[in-house]
Amino acid sequence: MTDDVLARYRQSIDNIDAALIHMLAERFKITQAVGAYKADKGLPPADPGREEQQIERLRRLASAADLDPEFSEKFLRFVIDEVIRHHQRARGQ
Repeated sequence: MTDDVLARYRQSIDNIDAALIHMLAERFKITQAVGAYKADKGLPPADPGREEQQIERLRRLASAADLDPEFSEKFLRFVIDEVIRHHQRARGQ
């Protein structure tokens, strides 16, 4: 039945969304530790060179995974901007 097929697709999407949220939560726990470390060492919140390397790396991964590299870059830029905001907050900026 079509409704069963759609329900299975949606269940898979829901499972993937849950995994994404948990992975993002773990990522932000690590980046918050990085922000605290940077604040303690007087390092700047942003590292443009590292950001560019990551964007290029994820664009390549996206291409290999048949995902639009432009989308992956936009997504990563959003995450990076949020991380930088957290790092600035850790420095009291």
